[in-house]
Amino acid sequence: MASAERPGRGRLSSLDLAPDEAQDDIFWAMGELNKRQRTQADILFELNDRLAVKGVDPISKSAFNRKAMRVASAAARLSERRALFEGIAPQFTPERIDEGNVVLGELIKTVIAEALDDSADAIGAKGAMELARAFKHAVEGQTISSEAKRRAFERAQKQVGAAVESVAKSKGITAEVRAKMMETLGVIQRGA
Repeated sequence: MASAERPGRGRLSSLDLAPDEAQDDIFWAMGELNKRQRTQADILFELNDRLAVKGVDPISKSAFNRKAMRVASAAARLSERRALFEGIAPQFTPERIDEGNVVLGELIKTVIAEALDDSADAIGAKGAMELARAFKHAVEGQTISSEAKRRAFERAQKQVGAAVESVAKSKGITAEVRAKMMETLGVIQRGA
Protein backbone atom coordinates (compact mmCIF):
# COMPACT_ATOMS: atom_id res chain seq x y z
CA MET A 1 0.00 0.00 0.00
CA ALA A 2 1.04 3.59 -0.51
CA SER A 3 1.88 5.66 2.49
CA ALA A 4 -1.27 5.81 4.58
CA GLU A 5 0.13 8.58 6.78
CA ARG A 6 -1.30 11.95 5.85
CA PRO A 7 -1.37 15.12 7.91
CA GLY A 8 -4.75 16.33 8.98
CA ARG A 9 -8.02 14.55 9.40
CA GLY A 10 -10.33 12.68 7.12
CA ARG A 11 -10.36 9.47 5.22
CA LEU A 12 -7.68 8.40 2.79
CA SER A 13 -8.13 9.29 -0.87
CA SER A 14 -8.06 6.88 -3.79
CA LEU A 15 -4.53 8.15 -4.47
CA ASP A 16 -3.46 7.31 -0.91
CA LEU A 17 -5.02 3.86 -1.17
CA ALA A 18 -3.41 2.91 -4.49
CA PRO A 19 -1.46 -0.35 -4.23
CA ASP A 20 2.32 -0.58 -4.63
CA GLU A 21 2.09 -1.74 -8.25
CA ALA A 22 0.42 1.59 -9.10
CA GLN A 23 3.17 3.77 -7.58
CA ASP A 24 5.30 3.91 -10.75
CA ASP A 25 2.33 5.21 -12.70
CA ILE A 26 1.51 7.75 -9.99
CA PHE A 27 5.13 8.97 -10.01
CA TRP A 28 4.89 9.24 -13.80
CA ALA A 29 1.74 11.36 -13.44
CA MET A 30 3.42 13.66 -10.88
CA GLY A 31 6.34 14.06 -13.29
CA GLU A 32 3.95 14.97 -16.08
CA LEU A 33 2.29 17.55 -13.83
CA ASN A 34 5.71 19.08 -13.09
CA LYS A 35 6.52 19.36 -16.80
CA ARG A 36 3.43 21.57 -17.23
CA GLN A 37 2.97 20.53 -20.87
CA ARG A 38 -0.37 18.74 -20.60
CA THR A 39 -3.64 19.40 -18.86
CA GLN A 40 -4.36 17.84 -15.51
CA ALA A 41 -7.46 16.12 -16.94
CA ASP A 42 -5.41 14.59 -19.78
CA ILE A 43 -2.79 13.27 -17.34
CA LEU A 44 -5.47 11.82 -15.03
CA PHE A 45 -7.18 10.13 -17.99
CA GLU A 46 -3.90 8.47 -19.07
CA LEU A 47 -3.04 7.56 -15.48
CA ASN A 48 -6.39 5.82 -15.03
CA ASP A 49 -5.89 3.98 -18.36
CA ARG A 50 -2.50 2.74 -17.15
CA LEU A 51 -4.01 1.66 -13.83
CA ALA A 52 -6.91 -0.13 -15.57
CA VAL A 53 -4.40 -2.23 -17.54
CA LYS A 54 -2.95 -3.33 -14.18
CA GLY A 55 -6.38 -4.02 -12.72
CA VAL A 56 -6.15 -1.13 -10.24
CA ASP A 57 -9.13 1.06 -9.35
CA PRO A 58 -9.07 4.53 -10.94
CA ILE A 59 -7.91 7.63 -9.10
CA SER A 60 -10.73 10.07 -8.43
CA LYS A 61 -10.67 13.49 -10.00
CA SER A 62 -10.86 15.22 -6.60
CA ALA A 63 -7.97 13.21 -5.10
CA PHE A 64 -5.83 13.84 -8.16
CA ASN A 65 -6.69 17.55 -8.10
CA ARG A 66 -5.71 17.88 -4.41
CA LYS A 67 -2.40 16.14 -5.10
CA ALA A 68 -1.82 18.29 -8.21
CA MET A 69 -2.41 21.44 -6.16
CA ARG A 70 0.13 20.31 -3.53
CA VAL A 71 2.66 19.44 -6.25
CA ALA A 72 2.11 22.80 -7.99
CA SER A 73 2.48 24.64 -4.68
CA ALA A 74 5.73 22.82 -3.87
CA ALA A 75 7.08 23.46 -7.38
CA ALA A 76 6.22 27.16 -7.09
CA ARG A 77 8.02 27.41 -3.73
CA LEU A 78 11.10 25.67 -5.18
CA SER A 79 11.07 27.94 -8.21
CA GLU A 80 10.76 31.00 -5.98
CA ARG A 81 13.70 29.90 -3.83
CA ARG A 82 15.80 29.08 -6.88
CA ALA A 83 15.14 32.55 -8.32
CA LEU A 84 15.95 34.15 -4.98
CA PHE A 85 19.27 32.30 -4.66
CA GLU A 86 20.20 33.03 -8.28
CA GLY A 87 19.57 36.70 -7.59
CA ILE A 88 21.81 36.85 -4.54
CA ALA A 89 24.47 34.30 -5.53
CA PRO A 90 26.74 36.88 -7.26
CA GLN A 91 26.98 38.73 -3.95
CA PHE A 92 28.58 35.69 -2.31
CA THR A 93 32.11 36.00 -3.60
CA PRO A 94 34.77 34.68 -1.21
CA GLU A 95 35.71 38.22 -0.23
CA ARG A 96 32.16 39.27 0.55
CA ILE A 97 31.41 36.04 2.40
CA ASP A 98 34.54 36.57 4.46
CA GLU A 99 33.57 40.15 5.36
CA GLY A 100 30.02 39.14 6.23
CA ASN A 101 31.13 36.23 8.35
CA VAL A 102 33.61 38.34 10.27
CA VAL A 103 30.91 40.94 11.03
CA LEU A 104 28.38 38.24 11.97
CA GLY A 105 30.95 36.44 14.12
CA GLU A 106 31.80 39.61 15.97
CA LEU A 107 28.10 40.38 16.47
CA ILE A 108 27.51 36.92 17.94
CA LYS A 109 30.52 37.31 20.24
CA THR A 110 29.18 40.69 21.42
CA VAL A 111 25.71 39.27 22.10
CA ILE A 112 27.27 36.44 24.11
CA ALA A 113 29.40 38.86 26.12
CA GLU A 114 26.38 41.07 26.83
CA ALA A 115 24.30 38.08 27.89
CA LEU A 116 27.01 37.04 30.29
CA ASP A 117 27.35 40.58 31.68
CA ASP A 118 23.60 41.02 32.15
CA SER A 119 22.72 37.69 33.70
CA ALA A 120 25.75 35.57 34.44
CA ASP A 121 24.01 33.91 37.39
CA ALA A 122 20.72 33.27 35.57
CA ILE A 123 22.24 31.53 32.56
CA GLY A 124 23.00 28.20 34.22
CA ALA A 125 25.08 25.31 32.94
CA LYS A 126 22.93 24.57 29.88
CA GLY A 127 22.82 28.22 28.85
CA ALA A 128 26.58 28.53 29.26
CA MET A 129 27.07 25.46 27.08
CA GLU A 130 24.79 26.89 24.38
CA LEU A 131 26.65 30.21 24.45
CA ALA A 132 29.99 28.41 24.21
CA ARG A 133 28.70 26.39 21.27
CA ALA A 134 27.47 29.56 19.51
CA PHE A 135 30.85 31.20 20.07
CA LYS A 136 32.65 28.11 18.73
CA HIS A 137 30.48 28.06 15.60
CA ALA A 138 31.06 31.77 15.01
CA VAL A 139 34.83 31.26 15.16
CA GLU A 140 34.62 28.18 12.91
CA GLY A 141 32.57 30.18 10.39
CA GLN A 142 35.24 32.85 10.29
CA THR A 143 37.95 30.22 9.81
CA ILE A 144 36.08 28.47 7.00
CA SER A 145 35.42 31.80 5.32
CA SER A 146 39.11 32.70 5.43
CA GLU A 147 39.96 29.29 3.97
CA ALA A 148 37.53 29.86 1.07
CA LYS A 149 39.14 33.22 0.40
CA ARG A 150 42.62 31.67 0.44
CA ARG A 151 41.56 28.94 -2.03
CA ALA A 152 39.98 31.52 -4.37
CA PHE A 153 43.17 33.59 -4.24
CA GLU A 154 45.34 30.56 -5.04
CA ARG A 155 43.05 29.63 -7.94
CA ALA A 156 43.30 33.14 -9.35
CA GLN A 157 47.09 33.09 -8.92
CA LYS A 158 47.29 29.85 -10.93
CA GLN A 159 45.07 31.22 -13.70
CA VAL A 160 47.05 34.45 -14.02
CA GLY A 161 50.32 32.53 -13.90
CA ALA A 162 49.14 30.16 -16.64
CA ALA A 163 48.00 33.09 -18.79
CA VAL A 164 51.37 34.85 -18.42
CA GLU A 165 53.22 31.61 -19.26
CA SER A 166 51.06 31.09 -22.33
CA VAL A 167 51.64 34.63 -23.59
CA ALA A 168 55.37 34.42 -22.80
CA LYS A 169 55.74 31.20 -24.83
CA SER A 170 53.68 32.39 -27.79
CA LYS A 171 55.44 35.76 -28.01
CA GLY A 172 58.94 34.54 -27.19
CA ILE A 173 59.27 36.68 -24.05
CA THR A 174 62.44 36.20 -22.02
CA ALA A 175 62.43 34.74 -18.54
CA GLU A 176 63.36 38.10 -17.03
CA VAL A 177 60.41 39.88 -18.67
CA ARG A 178 58.09 37.01 -17.73
CA ALA A 179 59.24 37.26 -14.10
CA LYS A 180 58.67 41.02 -14.14
CA MET A 181 55.14 40.48 -15.52
CA MET A 182 54.41 37.97 -12.76
CA GLU A 183 55.75 40.36 -10.16
CA THR A 184 53.69 43.25 -11.53
CA LEU A 185 50.52 41.11 -11.52
CA GLY A 186 51.26 39.93 -7.99
CA VAL A 187 51.65 36.27 -8.87
CA ILE A 188 53.68 34.39 -6.27
CA GLN A 189 56.23 32.18 -8.01
CA ARG A 190 56.97 28.93 -6.28
CA GLY A 191 60.52 27.59 -6.49
CA ALA A 192 61.77 30.52 -8.55
